[in-house]
Amino acid sequence: MKRSEFKIEVCANSVESVKAAVEAGADRVELCAGMPEGGTTPSYGCIKQACTVEGIAVNVIIRPRGGDFLYSAEEQAVMLEDIRIAKQLGAAGIVSGMLQEDGQVDRAFLEQCIEASYPLPFTFHRAFDMCREPLEALEILESAGCARLLSSGMKNSALEGTGLLKELVCRSGKLIVMPGCGINAGNIGRIARETGAKEFHLSGRSRIESRMQFRNPEVSMGGTVHIEEYARDASDPQKIRQAIEALL
Repeated sequence: MKRSEFKIEVCANSVESVKAAVEAGADRVELCAGMPEGGTTPSYGCIKQACTVEGIAVNVIIRPRGGDFLYSAEEQAVMLEDIRIAKQLGAAGIVSGMLQEDGQVDRAFLEQCIEASYPLPFTFHRAFDMCREPLEALEILESAGCARLLSSGMKNSALEGTGLLKELVCRSGKLIVMPGCGINAGNIGRIARETGAKEFHLSGRSRIESRMQFRNPEVSMGGTVHIEEYARDASDPQKIRQAIEALL
């Protein structure tokens, strides 16, 4: 494909990662926190600073917590307020997703979020992969006015989900189907060929060791759940660039 024929979205967890995406030549980032939980709403400071980075569109994920996508009235109110503030801080788009108890897309709340996001484009994220019936859900997203769908094809990786992703691409109208989850330079070409997709979502992360010289091995900030305190993940411009080059 020519570079103008596809778009790369990078899942970025910091301003540093946003800058790495720019350096690599990505088109857009999905800004989030809480990557181990699948992505949660980033801080307002992070959104504001990320939106000052030139040369890239910053879409902001709105997800108040990890876990399922069935939200209480209180959580919904928080999400709507987060959307409004993300717009004020300069977001180029909003990313979110919501389901009902029965696994259907929560259309009523979806429409509220799309209305709150307007005129920014709304991407429905991988909550879709947890829904009951994907083709029925696709119709709801289309008719509600979603601009884009991020999906792994209801599998643990986009490579495993190419069958459904291809069907979603074929059935979608204006809505853009964007494969995501586990995409890298080694498989992005195959995913593109097998699905017909033109937009792709990847993290391109590498592990970065802490610069701390003193380290206390007796304490974990996660309490009884051990979380590695002295390493973190960040977008790697080389990995992103390699994925782009694999499509050319």
